[in-house]
Amino acid sequence: MRENMLEFRQRSTRRFMTDNEETILSACAGVLQDLGFTVEKSETDLGFILGTKDRTAVEGGQVAGKIFVAILLQADVPIDKNQTFRVSIVSRPSAGETAVRVTFQRVVWNDRNEISKLEPIEEPAVYQEFFDRLAKSVFLEAHAL
Repeated sequence: MRENMLEFRQRSTRRFMTDNEETILSACAGVLQDLGFTVEKSETDLGFILGTKDRTAVEGGQVAGKIFVAILLQADVPIDKNQTFRVSIVSRPSAGETAVRVTFQRVVWNDRNEISKLEPIEEPAVYQEFFDRLAKSVFLEAHAL
């Protein structure tokens, strides 16, 4: 477990060779918007950004299962309905560089408006895509392109 936490921290953190935290946070907000997130809260003095993205969570297999159970057992089982992806970014400048840590999370509500899932997103590709886009954005902003 501890090794997984270390791997996750390394995957979710990158260092940029600038202490201009405002530029880094601006680039982070732009990347989030490019990925379809809405910036809900931004505290540049604290080096913090929170974003969300809403999507449907309806899956055909769950709907079919609900119908089957309703017919067979005359029971109403909940199915997933909506989901929100949350992202939080924390930056910290130190000794001529800025560390950026990003975490993604998924919250799923069922058709009874109850939370059915609350889970971190740990897939390496999600973090790699974010940091690839952020590195390009920081490069472009640093060179005024």
